[in-house]
Amino acid sequence: MSSFKTIIVGFLASLFFTFSVSHAAPSAKDFGALPTIHDADLSPDGREIAVLVNHEGKYVVRVSLLSDLKGSTRVIALGKEMKPKYLKWANNDRLLVSFRQNEKVGRASSSKTLVRTSYFFTLDTKTMKGKILIDPSKGDVLIGSTSEVKYRQFNDRVVDWLEDDPDHILMAFGDFNGLKPDVRRVNVETGRDRIVKRGMKNVQRWIADVDGTPRIGKGRRDSDGSWVMRIRDKGDDKWRLSDEYPNLDADNNVYGFTSNGNAIVISDYQDKDTLGLYVYDLDQKRITRKLFHNESYDVTGVVFSKSGNEIIGAKYISDSPQVEMLSGNNNVMARVQEVFQGSEVRFIDQNEAGTQSLFKVSSPSDPGQLVYVDGNNPPRSLGSLRSKLKPLDMGEVVSLRYSSRDGQKIPAFVTIPPSITNTAQLKKLPFIILPHGGPYARDSKRFDYFAQFFASRGYGVLQMNFRGSEGYGKAYKTAGRDNWVVMQEDVEDGTKWLISKGYADPNRICIAGWSYGGYAALMGAAKNPDLYKCAVSMAGLTDIKSHVRDRKEYRFGKFNSKNFIGKGFKDSDDIKANSPVKIAEDITVPVYLAHGTADQVVYYSQFTRMKNALKKSKAKVTAISFKDGDHDLSRQKNREEFFVGLEKFLTKVNGKSEFMQ
Repeated sequence: MSSFKTIIVGFLASLFFTFSVSHAAPSAKDFGALPTIHDADLSPDGREIAVLVNHEGKYVVRVSLLSDLKGSTRVIALGKEMKPKYLKWANNDRLLVSFRQNEKVGRASSSKTLVRTSYFFTLDTKTMKGKILIDPSKGDVLIGSTSEVKYRQFNDRVVDWLEDDPDHILMAFGDFNGLKPDVRRVNVETGRDRIVKRGMKNVQRWIADVDGTPRIGKGRRDSDGSWVMRIRDKGDDKWRLSDEYPNLDADNNVYGFTSNGNAIVISDYQDKDTLGLYVYDLDQKRITRKLFHNESYDVTGVVFSKSGNEIIGAKYISDSPQVEMLSGNNNVMARVQEVFQGSEVRFIDQNEAGTQSLFKVSSPSDPGQLVYVDGNNPPRSLGSLRSKLKPLDMGEVVSLRYSSRDGQKIPAFVTIPPSITNTAQLKKLPFIILPHGGPYARDSKRFDYFAQFFASRGYGVLQMNFRGSEGYGKAYKTAGRDNWVVMQEDVEDGTKWLISKGYADPNRICIAGWSYGGYAALMGAAKNPDLYKCAVSMAGLTDIKSHVRDRKEYRFGKFNSKNFIGKGFKDSDDIKANSPVKIAEDITVPVYLAHGTADQVVYYSQFTRMKNALKKSKAKVTAISFKDGDHDLSRQKNREEFFVGLEKFLTKVNGKSEFMQ
């Protein structure tokens, strides 16, 4: 396991100044740089701020006085393989840093499985000394297809932060009982714990009420992957299945309890096509109140009050991420939204008194900044989220909808090269078609460093939310998930739409993507060799059958593969016909194939199979692998190498775009 190390203070004094304007186009390496600011948090008393900062490709934790950001600062660096998730003050003297890393577990080297593990590092912010909070060697039984390993995979799962008890948090973990983690009260300094609630069969996630009492357990059955929800009413010791609560399904998202004590906030369709936000009363056993429901878009999350006892806002994504404050809750977020109109405002943290707040503010053409609000004072920038990427060097992003071959309207976004200053110039641009990953995720009108890289190189970029994408309701989601060919056709139709409108130069269109997007790029090149000039696949899925087999090494892998992949194809022949590795001979255009050797999501073997299969094709292949690279290329060196190689590849295929600044 990696460790923290302290480093000399002083190199980050400029972090808390707003960036200066630059007119030089960013280099390919600049796009490969990890975010300058990953996360930030305020101490409960509001005196200090902790920030996860990128320093030369590695993340450090920087603790500073808000009254003197350029003065005395304490810094500690994360170990080489530690990928930060977030940080949070447990009390005024102690910080918890959540991080992840890839590790191989198994009884023998031949049967080791690559897994993503997670931990808490507990840090004394006065001495900047700390340790791993709980010992993973006393872990759970990690179940795989080849062996059972006594090793706890998740060591940072918080059930409740116990705001009224600064010395403890509630966590979910167990000793050799990975099937049913306990709820444990953990001392944030020592890691010592006591059991609050023993684990229950088929429960992997616990939800506590506003008093910090575990009241709901959710999870899946290992036998068939079906959902289970167990509930304990207030003042009752009996645990009941959700079946005893009419119109409350085990797979309902539960966002938490209200101060009522016996009411929970859930997402539900309520006979509509989209998900809304509702209050379900466990005592009355029915939905008693609608909090929010948008007829076009699914609710995606909630905003809690400072006390955590009430939900005061709803999140959803239209063309761009939205936060709608519920009636009577015109708080500081609304004020920041008013100041930064047209930008995405993401709440990060607030001090205990509720007088100081942190936000991340960004827009489709602005990587964003960390913003601090103190009382009624104007919002103040504490630094750029990506200091090497300047807003003036980024392209504008516009929303649109095009029609698919069957008449379905497909939401999409076009990123325009920064050199384009008026619509009259939108003719015969070289274009990148950039389908998103997942595949059951979605794109939105927000800053996308991958799309902006292409735009900075003088390409227009088309991103579409093909059917199967999240957020547009049940019917839209199901239409793609039940037929992967429909998803491919929606992408193809977007390309043809660009040509028909005269926006794209038909001789300079490439298709690119990451993960499923890489799969879509390879499939597009194989099925439409006359439509695309080249294909770019980063961490792409290439062999569906083998990928399904790989997923079975993980818990619920068989179920997930069947329901989230297998449902999209008619039979084994259909799977074969839609696996790039099986139709590689049909690819004739240049291919940029890239993958990390330590990819736990899409195995590296998917890359090697495709690389070998392409040897039988007429395609000129540029293949690049990244040693110990994960699915996200979270090592800066790997990501920089990816973008540098990609720039060379595009220049070789299409030449330098005349629309590049």
